[in-house]
Parts: sequence; structure tokens; C-alpha cells
Amino acid sequence: MKNRCIECKGKGLCGRARCPILEKFRATAKHSPQKQGEKTIFGASPPAVFVGRYGYPEVSAGPMIPPLMESEDAAQLEDPHALLGMGIDDIIQKRCQLVRANTTVKVKQFEKSRLIEKAQEMALSRKPVDTEVLLSKPLKPAQKFDGVLTPMGPAGKMERFDIAENPKVPDKVDYLTYDTDVKATDAALELYDHDIGCEHITRLLSIGLLPEIEDIQLYSGGSLGNHFEILLIPRSYSFELLELWMARTVWSADKAWIGQDMEGTSGKKGYSTLAGGYYAARLPVLEKLESIRKQAAVFAIREITPDYWAPLGVWVVREAARNALSTEPAFFETLEEALMDMKTRINTPFYQWREKSELLPYVKEQTTLSRFLS
Repeated sequence: MKNRCIECKGKGLCGRARCPILEKFRATAKHSPQKQGEKTIFGASPPAVFVGRYGYPEVSAGPMIPPLMESEDAAQLEDPHALLGMGIDDIIQKRCQLVRANTTVKVKQFEKSRLIEKAQEMALSRKPVDTEVLLSKPLKPAQKFDGVLTPMGPAGKMERFDIAENPKVPDKVDYLTYDTDVKATDAALELYDHDIGCEHITRLLSIGLLPEIEDIQLYSGGSLGNHFEILLIPRSYSFELLELWMARTVWSADKAWIGQDMEGTSGKKGYSTLAGGYYAARLPVLEKLESIRKQAAVFAIREITPDYWAPLGVWVVREAARNALSTEPAFFETLEEALMDMKTRINTPFYQWREKSELLPYVKEQTTLSRFLS
């Protein structure tokens, strides 16, 4: 399917009163903090960090700083509860004040990047951190977007990055992030139990301060016409479920149907479009991760065959997923090898379900700092 935004270019073909992409541009241009010839950015980072995915094995990463905001206002930029109390216009305008100061990080030489080491130090903080960045060129409002719009301001290459105050790091965060033996699941649960917010924990995961599962693992199985393929990938936690309804099942009549939903580290926002089946499939996955004391990106396929000819309830989904996860996993060196093995047990054509996935392109292209550390 073509990206309609490419065809539209702000003409309003989507039916929206205002184009969100153009609104992002207007907000960025309006709030660009740079005067002509100015290259120094100073402000209180919420804290926020940015990790790019393009150009592997070299990617862009660094802090995000709102130069025109007071510390109290900056804290709201990474606080979903505060953002929910704003209008859409306010969210776009405020988030687009975040300047993405980045540097190019070589995957094989990550440990040599002093700039990223400082970004990690900043990410530990529970409160905004005063920071100063020297850019190589004066900042200009420029846009970067894809199928998923994330409100952020302009980007610039940084030559120097200094933290102007000591980050306020909770004792439990300081202890667990420097404990190389602790598993990610245990650390995340302990942080949560000590009132460390989900957003703080998510930030620690994204900047590479908690470990991940080591191997690509594939589980296969099911029951009562519900077949599962569950792939665990060495990444920060995320969960995607594809439902492949073959023709002539209990609900699909004569036409096949593919549904998709997913969540990231911070959990599901709103009720799933796949209804109770999504949560029934997710529960055994979370049980499995808890049992092995690790985190992973999870790509799950539930294929419903004509053998499932009568509605029996979501307990069938839950138990079919548990059946799959109770088997011995297969291990793979690469994601492609795992997918090639997976497709041999799925009736739906490979190209039809792969193109529906949002997680697979992300896993293939995204290079997080945690991968640099491994």
C-alpha cells in the first residue's frame, strides 16, 4: 500500500482539517531557538534521549534539549500524564521545541563515545538536567518523518556536550544500572516496586542501561485450530501479535483476514483492536519472560485454521499460546533464518503477513545502544 502522505503533500486528501506533518513543520519553525550564526544550545533536558535507526552500522544518537523552556515545563515533555492534559496543538508545539543534538556512533566502537556516555549519565536522572551543547553548524528547522509521526524539533550535529549540574539519580536506579549481574526483568520490577515511573524505566531501557535476552528463540505449537509461532528477539521489551484468519473459520466466512496490534516497553495504550485475543496471547508470553528472568522483543503469530469452526472463548487463545511456549525453542543466528523457518508452518503466504508487521522492520533497522554494548 502506498503512503498516502507522499501523494497528498498536505492537500488534505486524508480528510483532516490540518496536516499533522505541516503542523510539525510550522511548530518547529516557530519555536526554533537559533539566531543567525548561533551554535550553542543550553537548556534543561527532561531528560530525553534520541536513538536513530538509519545508516547501520553507524547511527545518530544523543540528548534532546528544549532551549526555551524552564526546568518545570521541560519535565512535562516526557510525562504522558502531563501531555494528556494538553490539546494536540500544545503537544506539537511543546514537543517540537526539543532539539535533537546528535553524534554519529559506530556500532563496533560504541564504548569510545564520550558524548554517548554523558547521554547515558543524563538519562539516569529523575528530574530535568541542565545541559549545554555546541553544534557544528547553526540550527535550521528541518523535518524528518515516516509512517509514524513523532513530534520532535530540528536536529544538529554536536561537537561538544556538557552536563551543567549533577543528575538527580534515585539510589535504586544507580544501584541496578551498575549491577552487571541483574536480569532486566528483575531490575524493571524492582524499579517499579520502588516507585520509579514507567517512563523512567523505559528511558533506561532505550539508552542501553539494562540487559536483554541473548539469543533469537522460536516457539511453535497450538491447539483447537489455533496455531502459534512466537519469536523472542534480543531487544528491549515490545510485543506484536498478528492474527491470520484463514477462510472458512468461525468468523472469517469465505474471505481471509489479517489483523495486527502491538505495544512497546511502556505497555498498551487503549484497548486492543484485536480485543480479548490480544491479551489472552500476551499473558503466556509475559509469564515466559518472567520465568526466564529476561526481556525481549516478541513477534507472535496466531493463525486460525478452519479446524476452529465454533467460538469457544479466549481461553483457547491463552492455552494455545501456552502450548507453544511449553515446547523446546529453536535457536537462530539471524532474524531472517528464524522467519524462513517460521513460514514453513504457516498456511498464509509469507508476503501477506510480513508486510503487516510493524515490529519486524523496526527490529531489522533500529540500532539501539543496548546492541552496541552486547
